[in-house]
Amino acid sequence: MSSREISDAKNGIMCRQSYGFRDPVVKNVVDKFVKRSDVGYEKYNNTLDDERRLKMKNLQGYLNDIQEELMDAVLYIQAAREELQDLSEESLVRRFIDNEYAEDDDQPMQMNGIDIDYPKYEDGYDDEEEI
Repeated sequence: MSSREISDAKNGIMCRQSYGFRDPVVKNVVDKFVKRSDVGYEKYNNTLDDERRLKMKNLQGYLNDIQEELMDAVLYIQAAREELQDLSEESLVRRFIDNEYAEDDDQPMQMNGIDIDYPKYEDGYDDEEEI
């Protein structure tokens, strides 16, 4: 038995398989699955297969785990949406500030690298009502 086989046996690795990936996205996902499995094994000292075969968890337990994970996923989606909204708002504020400075310097305002020529009114804008 080789030292790798001995190490694998100690670490619960049953077999090693090599795959060729045509899609790097798929490879990245597979790598994450393997890393996730390693973390779970280090934490619990068993695999999902051990858990199933040794009846460490029943169907109700698996369904509960799925529900909790999906609830967490929904929270992560909402947090990501809020983060995206914050980033969009920050970007708009920065763009507005940059445009204000450009206007003050009599430089053309730009959006996405394109000059924007807004008409300047000495007495305000046409749609403003006088009070």
